[in-house]
Amino acid sequence: MFLSSTHASLLLDTLKIPYEVAGGSDGGVTRISASSGRPVISWRRREVGEGDEAVGAYRLEGIPLCVRLDTGVPSGSWMPATPVTEPGGSVGAWVQRDAEGAIHLPFDPDEAIGNTLREVYDAIGTRGASAPARRAAFAAYYAAKPYIPRSAQLAIRRRFARIQARRAFPRWPIEDGLHQLYDWLVGCIAEAIGAPIPTIASWPGGRTWCLVLTHDVEQLEGYRRLPVLRDVERSLGLRSSWNFVPERHEPHARYEVEPATVDRLVSEGCEVGVHGLRHDGRDLASLQILEQRLPAIRAAADRWGAVGFRSPATHRTWDWMPLLGFDYDSSYPDTDPFEPRSGGCCSLLPFMNRDMVELPITLPQDHTLFSILGERDERLWVEKTEHIRRRGGMALALTHPDYASSGPLARSYGSYLERYRDDPGVWHALPREVSAWWRRRLASSLVHDGERWRIAGPAADDGRVVLVGARGVPTEEGPWVAHTS
Repeated sequence: MFLSSTHASLLLDTLKIPYEVAGGSDGGVTRISASSGRPVISWRRREVGEGDEAVGAYRLEGIPLCVRLDTGVPSGSWMPATPVTEPGGSVGAWVQRDAEGAIHLPFDPDEAIGNTLREVYDAIGTRGASAPARRAAFAAYYAAKPYIPRSAQLAIRRRFARIQARRAFPRWPIEDGLHQLYDWLVGCIAEAIGAPIPTIASWPGGRTWCLVLTHDVEQLEGYRRLPVLRDVERSLGLRSSWNFVPERHEPHARYEVEPATVDRLVSEGCEVGVHGLRHDGRDLASLQILEQRLPAIRAAADRWGAVGFRSPATHRTWDWMPLLGFDYDSSYPDTDPFEPRSGGCCSLLPFMNRDMVELPITLPQDHTLFSILGERDERLWVEKTEHIRRRGGMALALTHPDYASSGPLARSYGSYLERYRDDPGVWHALPREVSAWWRRRLASSLVHDGERWRIAGPAADDGRVVLVGARGVPTEEGPWVAHTS
């Protein structure tokens, strides 16, 4: 085996770096060693989700961290190497190195990753704003929204958009901190062992990035205008996922999803998902309401053959999402300061929330671009996609037929799709296909046959092995493309 660790590692599991859990007495410290037994990297272990109230915001070479900092100095011959700084710039702790090149971190990288995905950073500095209070504010907003003229809604949103866009973390439209942390950690491990690190590539079939098209159909107007966006995709030979609202409810009357509509989309190779229950902002208002609504949500999923879910207005509560019982959820943006629940998971790749695959929305929403910010073309979509391509990530788009009848949406959407339809590295995939691949990838492992690394498990046929060199610096082809076998 390539590496051994005293504990299971979210970092190594996420990046599919081969290792075995060796166990042993550790005194609360995770130690990762090379196959020769030489120490590589260590840290004091923290349990993700415990002690969130003590988490603080720090920086490591400019990389944002949301962690509990360990200010103690480990025993042995360690020397300060890299500072971890506090918001004011003062040094809170040091990354330590020894003469053999081993590294000791003053934070748990698994906690740093988990806290970012779970948006724990959002509570730093706002300890008095409890989750119940925030959910009550959401409920009040959505109760009043149907009675506020749309022109007034847009005026309010536009007034606050400039303030929202100034959010320091996560930045918009690109927040690269989580992936920079991956690069830094993997690079340190590669440097310490003096050899490239094998991983399973993020995408199947030799593809270097992924493009996923999704739509939320909110009102009757959007339901009637579904062909406006679907015709654009059909003309280019592309497929997409359509998330429908299952239940009509006064005064928030929506539409009735006709079986023929579902059948037609499925026959064209598209996918249908569930977009909450009533689109009234209350599905996740409390655990009790979620449990009351869940049978109707699940019934709609069974009726449509849906395996995916997206919450209206991207409402989300980390511990509750797996309770929905779907194969995947797509309610987390990577970064979005403009939604009622601002923030984001900061990931350009899928990730797991217990047994549910999360597929983050990684492109700016159409309503944000064209209705709130007044953009006139696809420029920001392209800029973000180019970054995602370089990162080897997933560009997941969310557009609404509700807004496609006027303005630049349909034209810009068509231009965007034409640009990337024939990209040689792109995998055009449905959300359910991405989820299935991610599960196969996570269920596979790397083994060395004496000559080279190969994939064992369900990703063996369409996965590939890539090697990452020291410092893990992204290349033009993507962060995990160095050598292939």
